[in-house]
Amino acid sequence: MSEPNLADADPVSALLAWLQNHPEVADALGGPGRVSGIEEGPWPHLRVDHGPGGDLRDLRWAISPEVTLEVLGDPGGWPGKAELRRILLRCALAAQELAEAPHAPGKPVISGIKPSGLLLWAPLATGHPRWLMNLSVTIHP
Repeated sequence: MSEPNLADADPVSALLAWLQNHPEVADALGGPGRVSGIEEGPWPHLRVDHGPGGDLRDLRWAISPEVTLEVLGDPGGWPGKAELRRILLRCALAAQELAEAPHAPGKPVISGIKPSGLLLWAPLATGHPRWLMNLSVTIHP
């Protein structure tokens, strides 16, 4: 087996697994099973995906790509804008805890997670209320 390299350092997979098992996230969203990489019910739902930016540095060791957190409500508009914002921020705070968690052998090392940019209110044409934010994740194999 080859040595791990930057191709193995996927911040989305790491954050997705962390957030899917975080009790604060489950509480914020109203129960377990509401975090994934796709837009799906039950609502509210947290989607974790690759972000639009970041810093790949020299691609030799550590990189800081962005990860997008997107919280979606029910197409009928529930919960409201303020509550969805609160949910997103609770999930972002839980995500930041990953940088302080003990390292699991064989997994990428995440040494920092911080907000990148602002919160963005962007409801979908389907009627889903939605907030987005990006996190800069410093990671190395």
